Amino acid sequence: MSGAAVTPIRWLAAPSSEAWLQQAIAHPAELLIDHAHCERKAAGAALQLMFRYPSSEDLAAVLSPLAQEELEHFDRVLALLQRRGIALRPLPAPPYGAGLTKEIRREEPLRQLDSFLVAGLIEARSHERMALLTQHHPDPELRQLYGDLLASEARHFGLYWRLCESRWPRPLLIERLEQLAALEAKLLENLWPEPRFHS
Repeated sequence: MSGAAVTPIRWLAAPSSEAWLQQAIAHPAELLIDHAHCERKAAGAALQLMFRYPSSEDLAAVLSPLAQEELEHFDRVLALLQRRGIALRPLPAPPYGAGLTKEIRREEPLRQLDSFLVAGLIEARSHERMALLTQHHPDPELRQLYGDLLASEARHFGLYWRLCESRWPRPLLIERLEQLAALEAKLLENLWPEPRFHS
């Protein structure tokens, strides 16, 4: 992709396209707005899991700091939007999030497993795309932003994997991850006409 390639993320079945990268670079304001929404949604997803499984102390110990960090990232992106005079506004959502959520099985404990894996896949895709933007974005301030968040995104999808490993045997995890990762890649095959972090 326009030079050095980003190291593949093991969770992902396919890399992001050159078309996505060029679209993202061409529309920095809209991508920043979407990024702010993504950080807020990630915090909400972590809190939702805490509330769904209130008796799981180890889950709360991991997900509470995660939610706080996601909100710190939201605050940082929001501050950058404000400095640039860009208003935070609702954006139409691509089918990515709903498509993944639809695959979460409803019966427990499979619901918990799928919820962890879906959250991890979203974090993994965020990490991969932030790495691309860090390498290729022409705006130095945005390269700095995405580069600063890379380590956190890597830690986040690793966190969801460790939660899975503490609860289920690895062969089962890998089989289900491969199924969900294939779907995740398929959801990205047709580029959404508007720039989104997950489109």
